[in-house]
Amino acid sequence: MINETAVIQQLAHAKSRFLTWSPGGVEDVRVFYAPGRVNLIGEHTDYNGGYVLPAALDMGTWAFVRTREDGVIRFASTSFAQIVETPVEQMVYRQADDYANYPKGVIHEFQKRGFAVPGFDVLFHGNLPNGAGLSSSASIEVVTAAFVNALVQANLSLEEMALVSKAAENQFVGVNCGIMDQFAVAMGKQNHAISLNCDTLHYQLVPVSLDGVTLVIANTNKRRTLADSKYNARRSECEQALRELQKIRPELRTLADIGEAWPELEPYVTDTTLRRRARHVVLENQRAKRAVEVLRVGDTARFGEMMNASHQSLRDDYEVTGPELDALVEAAWSVEGCIGSRMTGAGFGGCTVSLVSTDCLEEFMVVVKAQYVANIGYEPSFYVTGVGDGVQEVTEEVLACLS
Repeated sequence: MINETAVIQQLAHAKSRFLTWSPGGVEDVRVFYAPGRVNLIGEHTDYNGGYVLPAALDMGTWAFVRTREDGVIRFASTSFAQIVETPVEQMVYRQADDYANYPKGVIHEFQKRGFAVPGFDVLFHGNLPNGAGLSSSASIEVVTAAFVNALVQANLSLEEMALVSKAAENQFVGVNCGIMDQFAVAMGKQNHAISLNCDTLHYQLVPVSLDGVTLVIANTNKRRTLADSKYNARRSECEQALRELQKIRPELRTLADIGEAWPELEPYVTDTTLRRRARHVVLENQRAKRAVEVLRVGDTARFGEMMNASHQSLRDDYEVTGPELDALVEAAWSVEGCIGSRMTGAGFGGCTVSLVSTDCLEEFMVVVKAQYVANIGYEPSFYVTGVGDGVQEVTEEVLACLS
């Protein structure tokens, strides 16, 4: 996790800032880490009861924490100048508190469950781009759940911490997200993706072999805010399509339940827009399920084809890509060494994920950058990343590294 000079330097700066801001001995400081996530395939299936295939990244959010005796919680971040201070008993949403609403929501969920949360200082440091669709919000939520869980000795499991974090985003922040982001951030394992049934929460770890292949995330640098996007509208459209189909098949609980019956049921969704939304969910869910065996046998070429088909469906049927994401993906497809590329996350901006032959990596970034600038007018950003572990306490590792 801490194996790059730039990361060590950033954490050293964060530690120094925390100790200046929160006076006291370093022996009282605890450090926690939660990654971001990338979804390899299975987009907009999570809130439709379907399968997803996310993986934790090897970049994310660190939290430096020290308890206080005065019942006050203070939030700071290396990404934002704003410091938010609030009494423990006043965990309420305030738009002006910006990033702090995510950890406040998690604390509120612990309080609803009867835990007495103490005062503390916390400084968040992250190397995930904000608003890029790599789950920076879930990362800050889950890392908060982890350190609060430790401070109050709640003994929640990783899965329970994911559910607490999801509840915070749904009910406190007001984004009607599914469980995928928080689950992947909490449960991730190095060099593995997670095949997750979002209806039952049954999951299995799937080895991701990247021998000779590099995972590249490209950021459109168009900031996307979930609560202000069409995300909630898409969810509503799916619910409308399901109600139409339940008139024919009352036993259907989710769109993902349709499976192979889609050709038979498709004509019963009379609204063409709703039909396209449902078609994406059903076919994308099938891709996400088949991807498990494709990855297990190491068929990266086939997996790349499935990634490409996923993006086309998200572009044409679900309409959540937009010119920036399409420009990045189409540029990626033009590079011979690109095995597959698609948007990842909610869409409307954010990032793409591509599998690229390692020996073509430099060419890939040069070509994609040039084509994107020609089409959009400004540069994308690239992140060459691995598949990492989920949330954990890293006090000993971080402080030893920075001593």
